[in-house]
Amino acid sequence: MVDQSSGRQLGVRADMTSQAVRIDAHSRLIEGVQRLCYAGPVVFANPQIAQTSRVPLKAGAEIFGASGLNADSEVVHLMLEVMHVAGVDSPILLLGHMGIYHGLVDGLLATGELDAQNEPGLFKCVQRKSQSDIRELLGQSRLSEMMVTLPMLMGVSLHEANDTLEGAPVQVSDALNELQTFADLLDVDGIEVRFDVAELSGYGYHNGPVFAVYHPQHGSALAQGGRYDGVGEVFGRARAATGFDVNLKQLPSATGSIEPLVFAPLLGSQMSEEIDQRQALQEVVRDLRSKGRRVRSALTEDEPVPDECTALLVRENGNWQVVERQSH
Repeated sequence: MVDQSSGRQLGVRADMTSQAVRIDAHSRLIEGVQRLCYAGPVVFANPQIAQTSRVPLKAGAEIFGASGLNADSEVVHLMLEVMHVAGVDSPILLLGHMGIYHGLVDGLLATGELDAQNEPGLFKCVQRKSQSDIRELLGQSRLSEMMVTLPMLMGVSLHEANDTLEGAPVQVSDALNELQTFADLLDVDGIEVRFDVAELSGYGYHNGPVFAVYHPQHGSALAQGGRYDGVGEVFGRARAATGFDVNLKQLPSATGSIEPLVFAPLLGSQMSEEIDQRQALQEVVRDLRSKGRRVRSALTEDEPVPDECTALLVRENGNWQVVERQSH
């Protein structure tokens, strides 16, 4: 391939999901359910998000050979468990269904209101939620108006979505019903759930329920996935499939709850008493770090306490103690 940034030729391995599909189709050929997981760098021609690396470190899980919603539910629960283990608090679970978009597209193609060569452009317009661009690609009809309205059906109830899309092809109503059934299967007490019936996976190959995890203080999805039945046909074995992935580089910046940071002063005197205290302080710092506490040691005697430090190491009655800052 040609690198779009440098213009030079690059050779890169296949995307992780396609490798998992190939493994299911050839390397581990079984008839029943197969569960696979992976982790490693993935190369994108351009960054998915501005000012981010185009080589994210992805980890993910895939389930092959299970066509029911129970498999999608298992994947979502695992995705949420990853967020919990990573320390991401207050995650927002977004649910959608690719069948809604595909049902509208099939109807528009059948009536001639959408030219087949414009469908890739329409997909990108819906992803950007650009109603004006969507309108330019379609005719004038009730069905076209549904597609124009689709990006605005974000955060609405499924009942409202059903009302707005009333009269759409049966594939659309079937997808909405399946999305409701899927949501009812999930055990997500304490987690905010939102629906976005225009949620289109950036990978383009999903064809059923799709899902993503967001955080109020982070602009992009922390994890995402969905159902992609039949993709393995390119390797000679079409199978039911569902899964998710997460960018491991992205998780630390999205962690809502971080262990408090302790500030340790620097003792610079060469007096024997101060040398003993410095050694005692170093032992306390090592002990705190061994227990998982985060400690930032001063590099100069007059270094100010950083704002992010919520506690201090102070000497009281000859011993070093962790004391919470009163104001910071």
